[in-house]
Amino acid sequence: MLNVIEDVRNEFKVKLTDKFEEEVISFLNTNGGNIYLGVNDKGDIVGINGNIDLLQRTIKDRIKDNIMPSTLGLYDVVVLEENNKKYIKIIIARGSDDPYYIKGMGMTPDSCFIRVGSSIQSMPYDMINNRVNKRTRTSLRNIVSPKQDLTFSQLKIYYEEKGFNINNNFLKQLDLYTDDGKYNYNAYLLADNNTISIRFGKYEGTNAVDLIENEDFGNCSIVKATKNILNKIEIENKIFTKIEYPERKEIRMYDFAAVREAVVNAIVHNDWSNEYAPKFEMFSDKLVISSNGGIQPSTTKEEFLEGYSLPKNKELMKVFNDLDLVEQMGTGIIRILQSYNKKSFEFFPNFIRVTFPFNQDKFREEGKEIFELTETQKSIINLMLESPTITQETLSKLLAINIRTVQRNIKILIEKGLIERTGATKKGEWIVKNG
Repeated sequence: MLNVIEDVRNEFKVKLTDKFEEEVISFLNTNGGNIYLGVNDKGDIVGINGNIDLLQRTIKDRIKDNIMPSTLGLYDVVVLEENNKKYIKIIIARGSDDPYYIKGMGMTPDSCFIRVGSSIQSMPYDMINNRVNKRTRTSLRNIVSPKQDLTFSQLKIYYEEKGFNINNNFLKQLDLYTDDGKYNYNAYLLADNNTISIRFGKYEGTNAVDLIENEDFGNCSIVKATKNILNKIEIENKIFTKIEYPERKEIRMYDFAAVREAVVNAIVHNDWSNEYAPKFEMFSDKLVISSNGGIQPSTTKEEFLEGYSLPKNKELMKVFNDLDLVEQMGTGIIRILQSYNKKSFEFFPNFIRVTFPFNQDKFREEGKEIFELTETQKSIINLMLESPTITQETLSKLLAINIRTVQRNIKILIEKGLIERTGATKKGEWIVKNG
């Protein structure tokens, strides 16, 4: 049984019906939500019989082909399983080009729907007209790229690596053209070359005063830039060690899985219309990620932190989803909050900031000292734990380092209070001390 109820955010269906498009439209025009197939009205998972892959394709085709405007990047179809019963979850975001309607029927109450409680209702004409008037005109799809001599070799390679077949309609399928056939700003961001600077800054202290490193990962496809930033942040994720006799415990500076979600969110949902890129800043005690543009006006902070949000750049979301940089729509914030609390998020009118405090501070708050050890020092401690009577000469041979290097590292470990020597010089033992 599902742990959710049928409400304004969730709809249960035993099978795909003729009213499927209407349900999807109601979520697109309201605040997004989920449709579960293979689940009865009580929330019991009854499962799906037949070819589930074919059903997935049918769902995607019906959403893509039967609903207007474009739903690109606004939905995700996921197969789940519980007690050997497979069911499908269709995740739908609120669309920015509402009102959405059934293709071929125009924007009328017969084809425009909204979600009210656990049911759908036709949208009256005055609501349709009001929403048409408020439609955003600054979407990246409608902004012409500042350069038109664009190439997409890197993007095509990424898609081919994921098993996609690249054809002549590849760029059109990704919605990289304006209505008059010019490359749009999404194309500019995804192209092999652009002039978008995406920087990673590293500071010596706890504030932005002493800059010690400033790398630019931009001027290329933002997919490549994202991968490079993630690699950099993973490299910077040092291991800290706390000795707990008879073992030692290693912790990373930050939860990389959570940080990864924040990096991707910052890039995909950034307000690129003002040409400002997200910022990635590392201090001595924290990692800070800032993206331009606050949360969407129709989304509350509470909804944002629950994973419900209106994608600012649905075309970019589609690409990142295709390339598995986004695992599932709406889960990024939830994954971050599994490791960090809501205070990590700060909301401002023109940007959102996420702060990841380094993990060693948690141990220091508990009065426990931790140390950043070299690989050689970690190996010495491990060998001493295995054989307390081990000699420096044996350590030198096992680690393939000279005796002076062994002696120097042992001195450091003694000074840090991590080890001590007891007994006579030849018959004594090494004690690895509890941190």
